[in-house]
Amino acid sequence: MDSPLFLPTTRAEMDRLGWPELDILLVSGDAYVDHPSFASALLGRWLVAHGWRVGIVAQPRWDSPQDVLRLGRPRLFAGVGAGALDSMLAHYTAFRKKRSDDAYTPGGRAGGRPNRASMVYTGLVKQAFPGLPVVLGGIEASLRRAAHYDFWGDSLRRSILLDSKADLLVYGMAERAVLEIVRRLAGQENLQGIPGTAYVSQAAPADCQNLPSYEDILADPKKLMAATLALEKQMLSCSWLAQAHAGRTVVFAPPAEHLTTPELDRLYGLPFTRQPHPSYRQTIPAVEMIKSSITAHRGCAGGCSFCALGLHQGRHIASRSRASLIQEVRGLARRADWDGALTDVGGPSANMWGARCSADPKACRRPSCLAPAICPHFQDDQEGLAALLRELRGLPGVKHLRVASGVRYDLALRSPAYARALIREFTGGQLKLAPEHYSAKVLALMRKPEFKHFERFLALFESESRAAGKEQFVVPYLMSAFPGCTEADMRALAQWLQSRGWQPKQAQCFIPAPGTVATAMFYTGIDPEGRPIAVARTDAQRARQHRILTQGWGRPERP
Repeated sequence: MDSPLFLPTTRAEMDRLGWPELDILLVSGDAYVDHPSFASALLGRWLVAHGWRVGIVAQPRWDSPQDVLRLGRPRLFAGVGAGALDSMLAHYTAFRKKRSDDAYTPGGRAGGRPNRASMVYTGLVKQAFPGLPVVLGGIEASLRRAAHYDFWGDSLRRSILLDSKADLLVYGMAERAVLEIVRRLAGQENLQGIPGTAYVSQAAPADCQNLPSYEDILADPKKLMAATLALEKQMLSCSWLAQAHAGRTVVFAPPAEHLTTPELDRLYGLPFTRQPHPSYRQTIPAVEMIKSSITAHRGCAGGCSFCALGLHQGRHIASRSRASLIQEVRGLARRADWDGALTDVGGPSANMWGARCSADPKACRRPSCLAPAICPHFQDDQEGLAALLRELRGLPGVKHLRVASGVRYDLALRSPAYARALIREFTGGQLKLAPEHYSAKVLALMRKPEFKHFERFLALFESESRAAGKEQFVVPYLMSAFPGCTEADMRALAQWLQSRGWQPKQAQCFIPAPGTVATAMFYTGIDPEGRPIAVARTDAQRARQHRILTQGWGRPERP
């Protein structure tokens, strides 16, 4: 099947392609941008490349099924995703105030998707096409696949698979799962047990680990910690899990295998236009951020307790080949709108391309490859990455190459050659680093490196910048009100900032994203070992900590 310039979004576009019907309809909470950073475009192109006809309905109205109906009933199934962010996080701040913008919506306007978009869109599809299988996917589905604490409602919620009434849930990166789903549906086979999916059953399969049930966690909130840690561990152990919900059981099949390098190369080599669908009349802010950036790898070995990546992409690093990245940059340089600047070459972390683990992942008991110290089995190739960046920068038409993804400075310190190249050659005046905190206790709960590593890298950054004759700055990402953090801990961080003369510009109050270990700490008041910790739970307590960070400069609050 020839690949269309854009996947169809209307019946007229289907007619121009000669498609009488779709095999799969994808419904997304994001605008449709034909770029591999947008999930509907990525999965849609992947399915078309395997011979299936795919259409997209982006940000449909949620008071009527009319937008969902416009492409007709698909032959096999509808895939539903809330978008690049959990829809509640996309709408509300750390203090539950409505956000005023949305980078994934034309014009940057807020309100382009509903609250709890996965549930609303599933209802629309079922209303439009009774009996059609609906498959949930994306970050919202991954994080909410089991019973979870919902910060915005301050309540324990059931698996989103049950609350949405979808037929199947795909967690993690979905390329393998969706191909198996269409194969089985085309052959009228059962969907249960596909790797990387969750389904509802009357009972758990044999040899399946049972998580604390939804009712158990309601009765004893501390059991959420055990369930969360088991789900996190499943991403490496590849075990079967199950969780009961009032007589029904949600079964979590083992995660899908990661795409190999040749498979990733094929995926990112598909003919993406890298442009918004031509029907849009307003700019989409996210496009400006990513239009001249390329993804070099997936996964993050950090395992930070507050990060959603552990439950979605996982800790395994899957890297594209040097040839694939060169081909993509050459394609960018041929574009009419190319200005010669590669704004980023990276992934979840900038300096993990080519990294790998020499241990058996199923036997690993570490929640992080990098904390409390870098695991001896974790092998990186940062010198090879520096050479790759230089090669990409030297391609015809490339004037500048910058690294914009966050850098793991503890890892960078292992490779002076990479650190020197990063600071002298690939930093465009500012470098993003995420020390997050100063307190050793809080950093341990975050699974972040000790603060001394940040100070060491900061000294290196300043000396290398001076040697290169460049005036450059570190932009530190910092967090207040993390579980286990006290006001005294915040004052210690503020005092360190004061000693440097820094006023933090990237300061975030902790947001309990569903499904993470840090959110389990927030809800339960215990750390992963079961020890009690202090938690700033009320908005007033959280706001006090945030003011200390952003305004207090180390001074105690007035009574």
